[in-house]
Amino acid sequence: MLLSIPFPSWLKPEIIEGFPVRWYGVMYIFAFATAFLLYRKQVKERRFPMSDDNLSSLFFWGILALLLGARLFSTLIYHTDNTYWTKPWLIFWPFNSDGSFGLQGMSYHGGAFLGLIAVIIYAKVKRISFREIGDMFAASIPLGYTFGRIGNFINAELYGRVTDSPIGMVFPNAGLKMTSENESLIREIAEKTNIAISGTMGEIVNLPRHPSQLYEAIFEGIVLWGIIWFFRNRKPFKGFLVGLYFLGYGLFRFIIEYFREPDTHLGYRIELGQTTLPHVYPFSHPLLSFSTGQILCFFMMLFGIIWLIIASRMSNKEPIRIYGNDVDSKGRIKTQTVKPEEAAKERNQRRKMRKKLK
Repeated sequence: MLLSIPFPSWLKPEIIEGFPVRWYGVMYIFAFATAFLLYRKQVKERRFPMSDDNLSSLFFWGILALLLGARLFSTLIYHTDNTYWTKPWLIFWPFNSDGSFGLQGMSYHGGAFLGLIAVIIYAKVKRISFREIGDMFAASIPLGYTFGRIGNFINAELYGRVTDSPIGMVFPNAGLKMTSENESLIREIAEKTNIAISGTMGEIVNLPRHPSQLYEAIFEGIVLWGIIWFFRNRKPFKGFLVGLYFLGYGLFRFIIEYFREPDTHLGYRIELGQTTLPHVYPFSHPLLSFSTGQILCFFMMLFGIIWLIIASRMSNKEPIRIYGNDVDSKGRIKTQTVKPEEAAKERNQRRKMRKKLK
């Protein structure tokens, strides 16, 4: 009986050994391409007045803001040794000490925050309803996000806590040093998972871990995308998918954080209950202890709920826009206000269009 899953030995971070290009960077390209194609599909599906040039421009600024926010949050919030505060030029220095090329360390929450700001600014400049383009982004991003977590898995990083579950995976370089404090826990899990250890103090023992990167790829990526994609033509009001995305991602990530091992230099930022387990991070996540990721996810869920309330009350506060070739010479979308009876007619036409699409 298989008591744990070995990490695939054929998976390597580098695409070609000795060549400084990693799968993680390629996964970002797959992620952006997937989101772009899904967004473009919705534009054509809904006859949204956005040209390919405008769409490319929107994604360019959105991706730039996302990468900027992800890197800034990772270096300035998740690193507490003040290295990046005292040497800020290292934040975007792509040459790493291990000889690889690329920016190692990105924060999803930072990317989501600055990406959101960029889309809001773009919508304002182009005179487009943020709720409309935001909804299309919400239905595009999660499936692309899946590739990012697959990249983390290939890197064998961001693994979860130690577990004796049959789905536990033995990751390389995830060993624990046996000490008098954690000896009994290590022996217990090693026995349950049939992992041989010598039992000497100071021994490095590699125990099975939750493959939390795959949990996130499945639930924060595929499952969340499936839910939002289902509602894309059934949403009760504009902006609904934006709120659903922030609420859904925050909830899934908050729960999965219980299976992840927090950064040892950060630990739990909030601890409402003390545990008697030694070296608690690898072995257990107390219910009332919260990591940095969980705190940020709480604010995401809060934002999602507040936005849903606000957006549901804004339904009749924007000019009704007739879809068509209503783009001016500067690429901005024209709007026009219509009478109530004309607005009702336009809504009926859109309902008929949605029925045809179904």
